[in-house]
Amino acid sequence: MAKASGTNNQSQSAVGEPYFCEECKRNHTKGKIYKEHLNFAKFESVEDKVVDDNIEISDLVSNDDSISKEEEALSYEVEEIEDVDKVIDEDDLDEEVDEDDLDEEIDEDDLDDELENYTDDANACVEAVKKLPGVGEATLKKLIKAGFSSLESIAYTPPTIIQKESGLGDKTIEKLIKASMEKLGIGFKSAEVVWEHRKNIARITSGSQELDNLFGGGIETGCVIEFFGEFRTGKTQLAHQLCVNVQLPKEAGGLNGSALYIDTEGTFRPERIIQMAEGHDLDHKKVLKNIVFGRAYNSDHQVMLVKEATNLIKEKNIKLIIVDSLIGHFRSEYIGRGTLANRQQTINGHLHDLLRLTDIFPDLCVVVTNQVQSKPDVFYGNPTVAAGGNIVAHGSTIRVYLRKGKGEQRVAKMIDAPHLPDGEAVFSITENGIID
Repeated sequence: MAKASGTNNQSQSAVGEPYFCEECKRNHTKGKIYKEHLNFAKFESVEDKVVDDNIEISDLVSNDDSISKEEEALSYEVEEIEDVDKVIDEDDLDEEVDEDDLDEEIDEDDLDDELENYTDDANACVEAVKKLPGVGEATLKKLIKAGFSSLESIAYTPPTIIQKESGLGDKTIEKLIKASMEKLGIGFKSAEVVWEHRKNIARITSGSQELDNLFGGGIETGCVIEFFGEFRTGKTQLAHQLCVNVQLPKEAGGLNGSALYIDTEGTFRPERIIQMAEGHDLDHKKVLKNIVFGRAYNSDHQVMLVKEATNLIKEKNIKLIIVDSLIGHFRSEYIGRGTLANRQQTINGHLHDLLRLTDIFPDLCVVVTNQVQSKPDVFYGNPTVAAGGNIVAHGSTIRVYLRKGKGEQRVAKMIDAPHLPDGEAVFSITENGIID
């Protein structure tokens, strides 16, 4: 312990008690070092030695009852060094910063690096989020990492999910959602406005005119479409074909966009994409480059890939998301009736993540493939039903049942659609892809 040289009374005094300093002829408190008297200090151990005048010195906790009024007055002369727990960027102080902005040191270079990967359209969305009240650099960085980089993603997502993914506080999220809804003008609108939007909805051709007619002109955007059927009924072939067709120009039945393919069964084949691209006289290298592939190795990984897709949609101009298949991992991991409730709730949340993407990005089409199961209590008719039960049935906007036909023929039956009648379409799967 460092101590100033003084009389014998000084060496006998306890820490926190006053003593008379012979060098400056006034009282001091033992345990404190006065900057102007460091030249008179002595040290009892190497650890207590002061290297220079600028070193931070932690004061020992003293007993307040033992300090006299005279010592309290003298204590104002001491140069106190306060520890700064976190470094706060000065620019953030000019804005309305919430408690979450002070949780960590802000690195603007990291934020700039993240924004470099965004397109101009995506940067405009990020700038709109940055202008929301209470959004500083730290809050913006958390929102972007969690996938909430647009006003739509904040406005359409439940507060509990935003809090879980970003770690922001309840009050902050409540203000962000309210401000986002006000800027987007979310509320009631007339059916005429909805009809004007529906008339201009984008569609992707399937390659078969009959199948397009079954969908009312093609695979429409802004919804989740489910294809279910037995093995070898064309589910994966349709998924591959749509990845190629979405890259066609709009006048040819495409959207001039890219595709995101989440493979859960290991059935994605680039060579099949090449065959289909050559069937449309397209450059297969460019087609393959515009397909973002993700292999899901378990159900949790599958859910995580969908959450990460939010930032890729603007960056890669994604117009189509394929999940092939939706329920494969869930059926293998949740075994027994005891896990059925947890499985269905997880699938329900997963489907709503996909539905939310279509709300945030109206020009996005989500296609999922689903497996089937047999009902043992059906004695007459087709015992085959889609796996996943009512959760998947309610979560899908349009449901189509695929079955085998003669030779290369496949039959698609419209099971459920909010605006389309029941019907069937026959199409063929050839080397060049799907045709009539």
